[in-house]
Amino acid sequence: IVLQDCLYEELGIMGLKVLLRLIYIYWVVLRYRLRSLINPKTHKSLARNQNKRIKSAAQLRQALELLGPIFIKFGQVLSTRRDLIPHEFADELAKLQDRVKPFPSALAKALIEASLGRSINEVFASFDDKPLAAASIAQVHAATLKDGAEVVVKVLRPNVDEMIARDLEVLDFLANTAAKRFPDATRLKPKEIVNELRMILSKELDLIREASNASQLKKNFEGSDKLYVPEVYWDYCRPNVMVLERIHGVQISNIKKLREAGADLEWLAHNGVEIFFTQVFRHNFFHADMHPGNVFVDITNPKKPRYMAIDFGVMGTLTLRDKHYLAENFYAFFNRDYRRVADLHIESGWVPPDTSAEDLEASVRSVCEPMFNKPLKEISFGIVLLRLFDIARKYKMEIQPQLILLQKTLVNVEGLGRELYPDLDIWKTAKPVLEKWLMEQSSPVNAIKRIIKQWPQIMRDLSLLPERISAFLKTISQE
Repeated sequence: IVLQDCLYEELGIMGLKVLLRLIYIYWVVLRYRLRSLINPKTHKSLARNQNKRIKSAAQLRQALELLGPIFIKFGQVLSTRRDLIPHEFADELAKLQDRVKPFPSALAKALIEASLGRSINEVFASFDDKPLAAASIAQVHAATLKDGAEVVVKVLRPNVDEMIARDLEVLDFLANTAAKRFPDATRLKPKEIVNELRMILSKELDLIREASNASQLKKNFEGSDKLYVPEVYWDYCRPNVMVLERIHGVQISNIKKLREAGADLEWLAHNGVEIFFTQVFRHNFFHADMHPGNVFVDITNPKKPRYMAIDFGVMGTLTLRDKHYLAENFYAFFNRDYRRVADLHIESGWVPPDTSAEDLEASVRSVCEPMFNKPLKEISFGIVLLRLFDIARKYKMEIQPQLILLQKTLVNVEGLGRELYPDLDIWKTAKPVLEKWLMEQSSPVNAIKRIIKQWPQIMRDLSLLPERISAFLKTISQE
């Protein structure tokens, strides 16, 4: 959205489709008066005026909706980066719904038939022409298999890969231009945000991968009374088509219906937090798109309602090192051990190694200590993270890519939990999971098990050691 100053000098290598797309984007920018977001002369005024920020944020959301699926997804990704953008913009962009106009059901059927190599009538006893949901990447139809099983059929939009490739090229151009033209671009990291979007979209474009994610998550929670994951029908899954068991539940955001059904909301809220921390620390495989549209509740037993998850395109994992430091940070924070928080940030490499631990400790204390004037149940992880991000800028902290999905999901889980049960004490629920995991990590038995598990790799590395030492010595001698 910064074409005015560079239209002629930058576009020589761009294809015609991209050029036309850029011109259309520029027209949208003018229509929604978004120049103030990138014009240095008006940027300071915008920063000082909250009402202007709120208005500009709404205009930005409307523009992204008009620009279509990829820009909607871009806005959703950006809304999770509260460390980079004002909270008014984050709040407004969070309103973006992953829904667009559905494409014709006849085309959906044709795509499914082409992928499966069979007609719709051969595979399904019934197929609902009206989609259950239409998203930026795919849409979903209800159907029934020949054996009577109720299923949902997810099919990618036609030519969505070409459209995404074109718009990612556009976003690359805009990010590169912004990085060169505007001083603040380095801190806002537009290139990194586009790369993050590219990574997310590449995963969502492969429905075999999503089906595999669903299958793994189901295996992790097999027999659980807290979370249910629908069955995958592998015989009907292809890279652009996926068939899952259809679930029937109440959307998590429909609090009124949950109350009317007599659902135990306290039980539900506590279980949501426990499920999240179990996924992160015990399974190292967590659902990273936990917005209300992807979470339902089985109220068959209102006294013990059970979560039901859908949409497994984006899953998160962490390294053992990051999990360890994350757990230790949570523990140190709730024990008000701010020096330990500072030391952990330095040890983990989350801040530069020459950072003063004393200064960082004082800054962390200034943010966290006022929080403890409230009961633990009123402490918001989200607010703590936002304030720590402000400190992070001072110490040139690089937000770790592997933690971005975790941060977003944690905020989502907290929001859902507090909406269900305002008195939720997240720490009280999460502490047993963290304690058990940390004890397991320090157990000698588990340490031996990890060594045994990694022994083949250790032996391979040792066998290559002489060769690597020889190559290293040759390199030094040549210098």
